[in-house]
Amino acid sequence: MTLNIKILGGGCANCERLEKYAKAAVAQLGVEATFTKSGDPAEYARYGILATPGLVINDKLVSAGRVPAVSQVVTLIANELAAA
Repeated sequence: MTLNIKILGGGCANCERLEKYAKAAVAQLGVEATFTKSGDPAEYARYGILATPGLVINDKLVSAGRVPAVSQVVTLIANELAAA
C-alpha cells in the first residue's frame, strides 16, 4: 500500500520540518509514500485547519498547527496503516 501524504502550509520553516519528519517516519517504517505540498488556503479550509502546518495521510487530517516529533509521525502513519 502506498500512502498519500500531504503537507499543508505555505513553505515556512515548520512546514519544511514537518515534511522532513514525515519522510524520516516513512523511511523508519519501510513503507512507500507519495508526498505533496499545498499552500492553498482553500485546501486548508477543506480540511478545517486554522493554523499550519497540517499533515494529511490518505486524505485524513491527522495533525494541524504544530510539528509533531518523528516518533509521533511514525505512530500517526502506523495508525493509518492499521486502519486501512
